[in-house]
Amino acid sequence: MAALVRISSVCHRGVKPLFLRNSLLVRPLVAHKKSSDRPSPLAAQIHLSPSQYAAGGSKAASLHWTAERVLSIFLLGLAPAAYLWPGPMVDYSLAAALTLHGHWGIGQVVTDYVHGDLKIKVANGGLLVLSAVTFAGLCYFNYNDVGICKAVAMLWSI
Repeated sequence: MAALVRISSVCHRGVKPLFLRNSLLVRPLVAHKKSSDRPSPLAAQIHLSPSQYAAGGSKAASLHWTAERVLSIFLLGLAPAAYLWPGPMVDYSLAAALTLHGHWGIGQVVTDYVHGDLKIKVANGGLLVLSAVTFAGLCYFNYNDVGICKAVAMLWSI
């Protein structure tokens, strides 16, 4: 439903709304003249990142996107490998890949939702600490306990 409202509110730029009109969603008790300079309550607001964060002409963002997709495909291949050939190599590969996947994913959430230079630095520092502790904990679990693959197998056998 929210997607329909979002698409409908974005379509106000020269095109009639596709699915829902604002008049269908909000019905005031008293009809009053709508001023054209007042924004619609459902209008989409786009927040642009400052130009200091955008690397002009750099392919870093494209390479990062490609690396995320390669890691996701690697994780898809690592799941059957963990089932078929459980062992230390697969355990440590899972620890590294899952930690990196989570680090990049939460990093995108920080990028999208944390605003302000100091808050961004604190959030990125906290994310780095969280990722390091996660990786260290998974490596500790692999070295001193049964490992990720056997632990999942033990959970499945319950």
